[in-house]
Amino acid sequence: MIFRLGFLIFFLSSCFSHGARIKDLTDVRGFRSNQLFGYGIVTGLNGQGDSRIEYTELGILNALETLGIRADKADKSRNIAAVMITAEIGPFAKEGTKLDVTVSSIGNADSLQGGILLQTPLKGADGVVYAVAQGPVSIGGLTAGNGGGNIQVNHPTVGMVTNGALVEREISTDALKKDSVDLLLRSPDNLTAVKMAEAINNFYPGSSLAVDGGVVNIRLPLEFLGQTTNFIAAVGEIDVKPDVPAKIIINERTGTIVATQNVRISPVAVSSSNVTIFLNPTTGVSQPLPFSRGATEVIEGENAELIEEVGRFESIDELDPPGATTVNELATALNKLGLTTREMTSIFQSIKNAGALQAELIIN
Repeated sequence: MIFRLGFLIFFLSSCFSHGARIKDLTDVRGFRSNQLFGYGIVTGLNGQGDSRIEYTELGILNALETLGIRADKADKSRNIAAVMITAEIGPFAKEGTKLDVTVSSIGNADSLQGGILLQTPLKGADGVVYAVAQGPVSIGGLTAGNGGGNIQVNHPTVGMVTNGALVEREISTDALKKDSVDLLLRSPDNLTAVKMAEAINNFYPGSSLAVDGGVVNIRLPLEFLGQTTNFIAAVGEIDVKPDVPAKIIINERTGTIVATQNVRISPVAVSSSNVTIFLNPTTGVSQPLPFSRGATEVIEGENAELIEEVGRFESIDELDPPGATTVNELATALNKLGLTTREMTSIFQSIKNAGALQAELIIN
């Protein structure tokens, strides 16, 4: 058997010929989602629920008590499970808006398949109830088998209730009442912030200023006072060409290399080699001594042989195309050498240590 040490390699360049919309590069300060959570009970699990969990029994007893049913003990049928419910409520969610919720078991239930989530209040970090969840749980996994064998696909103890929560309280925000708006860059960069402010000033002169690499402040023009939503929508459609920092990201597990367009490399010489491993399976027999209690056994083994080709010492700036100064030219030059990801990683590290790589090198 022959194994070639090689990986799938990609070189991607970031090229914004027409730029990107401001709404795709920023978030508006004050326009944010909030996390909700709650504790609930899932019923109807057909023997796959929690077993002998005290808080599960207390949960169903409390639920029955709210319905006017008094019970001292919960049955042991394992048809119920204690769960935690999580969700996110958007900045402009109104009363009656429906939210998706995630349901996850916190006991020893085998599966939530076919279960129904009982009405559960969902609270924010301030302890106030903002939504109420209820409905059938849909899971993306399954489990089957018995003590002799078991098969599990994904996670059957985590599920979703689509549109399962109703918003009962809106989250107030005063961001729309101010005379200015702060745009928060999702990828902070000083040059991108300055470009964004200049692009906005081209449409609304003197309104925008780059506070720092992560914030662009915009004063509402007179014609948009009291119409903050309309102004944000108009600004969001303006195109800006963001500045992408020079980076090379290498994932050795998947064999992927991603490099941005601004990567630059000074002329250097590179030596490369290819490694091949030959595995030759062998089979032997272990025979016990006469009249002994041992048994004849077949022993399998393998011989490994590693062959490494003689390295080639070549100058990248002499390859075609000459002067590998951009990522596209660098990719062409290195691919011509026929390097593996392992070799490229070592080469990039050496080039970086030599001071010839003008980019941030990230290895995962």
